[in-house]
Amino acid sequence: MQIFGLWVAAFFTLGIISFLYKDNPWYKVCESIFVGISAGYWFVTLFWDNIYSLFYLGVAERGNYSLYVGAVLGLMMLLRLIPQIGWISRWPLAFVVGATAGLYIINYFASNIMVQVENTLTPLFADAFNQPTFSASVYNSIGNIVVAVGTFTGLVYFFFSKEHKGFMGGMAKIGIWTIMITFGASFGYTVMSRMSLLIGRMDFIFGDWLQLIK
Repeated sequence: MQIFGLWVAAFFTLGIISFLYKDNPWYKVCESIFVGISAGYWFVTLFWDNIYSLFYLGVAERGNYSLYVGAVLGLMMLLRLIPQIGWISRWPLAFVVGATAGLYIINYFASNIMVQVENTLTPLFADAFNQPTFSASVYNSIGNIVVAVGTFTGLVYFFFSKEHKGFMGGMAKIGIWTIMITFGASFGYTVMSRMSLLIGRMDFIFGDWLQLIK
């Protein structure tokens, strides 16, 4: 059974990689099976985690009858499958979108704004614990200075009330270089994460399947 599973995994792995040559039926079959298995897996997972564990047990064992509100909204969203009364699904959808936006706005504000601002207000001389001290390492001090200069010059680049000439132009140029380096680092991190997935599949093909790598 283990050998059979190994060959099935190799079949699907090679089928997905075959898209690098061109779109072909082998790739389409593997893609369709992957999407179907993923949909089935998440359907079962969400059923037991939400409908059974949260709703059924919440009502039957914990007596949380307010969960019926969510159940009714969920059933109303399914009415979209009936064309005659599909318009009813817009009400729970609007409620979910509005409630989710209200719940997450504070979290996003804290993580995407306040934390970013806090990280740019670090002392120029700080130790590893971000506490002001004159015994800070050169590495931490240089890092804090780079963050401060990069943040300030990046904001100058987006300041269009004054023409970017002279001193302002020089700071704007530093800002655009800082932004480009930041975007490049983020893109490089994304590429490396994808490369790690590819390396894992190659290790499976040449190691576990073909036994060429010991």
